[in-house]
Amino acid sequence: MLERLDTFADTWDEVTEVLAVRSRASLLLARHPLRAADAGQLGAALLVNEQLDGRPLSFMCLDRRLSEAAELEGLRVTDG
Repeated sequence: MLERLDTFADTWDEVTEVLAVRSRASLLLARHPLRAADAGQLGAALLVNEQLDGRPLSFMCLDRRLSEAAELEGLRVTDG
């Protein structure tokens, strides 16, 4: 199991700007009916999206509320 995690870890990017994510998550909670963890996930995605210089970020999610909030925030949502 840990070997699979290590394999995936080589391909992902980690968002380490915790204060920036928390700030975005707080704003998202005020605008959308999200759970706190979902707001954190969306806040991190929005932060990454800002750093992509206009290239669209695909946000994959199976949660309806989170998907709707992501679309309203301008992300392209895919259902996997």
